[in-house]
Amino acid sequence: MLIQGGNRISSRMILLRITGVLIITVLVLISQAFAAAINEKLSIGGVMAGVYQYQDVDDSAGTDNDGDGVFVFRPEISYTPTEKDEIFAKFGFASGNGLNEISPFVFAPWAADMEDDVKDINGSNRDYLLVAYYKHTIDFGKDNTLGLTGGIIDSEDYLDNNAFTNDEYTKFMNEALDNGFDALLPSYDIGGVVEWGIGSFGITGVIMDVGEDEDNYSFFALGATYTVDTSLGIGNYRVSIAGTSNDFLDPTGLEKEGHSGVIFSFDQQFGKIIGGWIRFGTKDDKAEIDYESTYSGGINISGSPWGRDDDNAGIGYGYYYGGNAGIDNTHVAEIYTRFVLNEYFSFTLDLQYMKDEYLNGNEVKGFIGGLRLVAEF
Repeated sequence: MLIQGGNRISSRMILLRITGVLIITVLVLISQAFAAAINEKLSIGGVMAGVYQYQDVDDSAGTDNDGDGVFVFRPEISYTPTEKDEIFAKFGFASGNGLNEISPFVFAPWAADMEDDVKDINGSNRDYLLVAYYKHTIDFGKDNTLGLTGGIIDSEDYLDNNAFTNDEYTKFMNEALDNGFDALLPSYDIGGVVEWGIGSFGITGVIMDVGEDEDNYSFFALGATYTVDTSLGIGNYRVSIAGTSNDFLDPTGLEKEGHSGVIFSFDQQFGKIIGGWIRFGTKDDKAEIDYESTYSGGINISGSPWGRDDDNAGIGYGYYYGGNAGIDNTHVAEIYTRFVLNEYFSFTLDLQYMKDEYLNGNEVKGFIGGLRLVAEF
């Protein structure tokens, strides 16, 4: 038997996970042949990933240095009966909770949905079905469209996008660098989206009804995007404003308040090799929050210097502070190199550093190293 984060993991369970990875790999290859035979209205795709991470934390964390792995499979299907209509569904399956389950840090070392995340989603008794929506697009003329979406949605798909982050399968792994609203953006619940694109400008509105019974709350947000294409390359400049109903406890635990915040997210290509990104934002502190202000940024380096154009490397740093839930500040740094093997498979070497400082004087700091294997189909 193996000791893992205080739990005993049998060699049989490890073997089952490895076998699962091999089986899904075969399914990916089969799906390519199958997808080629499907007509242009129906497409099947998705991603699968196997990740192993190991943490080396200081003694004050109260957690052993340990490692854990997780396997994630996210198939999706899209049906477009007309050029202006789409029916879409995405599913999530996972074996294990990875290092997220035993990590002493505030932010998860991998932002993917783990085994516990895809069961009883938002208290709805729904398992594995992450997204299911219908979208209709209205065309008003050249570069002027209006998209209307309704169903089970993920607000992260529409707000705070970034060319060099926001994809935990191919870019940064740490939760702090993957998204910019910390935990404000809800996922996988009933909602509607309005997307208006006109030329280089885009405006997006999102509204959601999240959770069940006493944990239920409303979410609403408005985002704007401006895209530029210069001699340097493509740049995207975004701002998002979001809020919730007054259904969250304040720091005293006696009153109910709402969350609200604004975040700016910019990414810009600087030639064919280097790209840069930055995020900064703030939240209202009437409700209990971990952080009031957030700053993060980094660079992306294409694989051209080492003769592999499809590869890339990323370096990112984030600083988060000013909350009212006992956390003074958090530092997060991450560096990764991603190697693309072919049009389906890639693997990433990843190293993270995190440091959480608390108002009572305690702190937790340490390194997390990881290997990510991904198949996209």
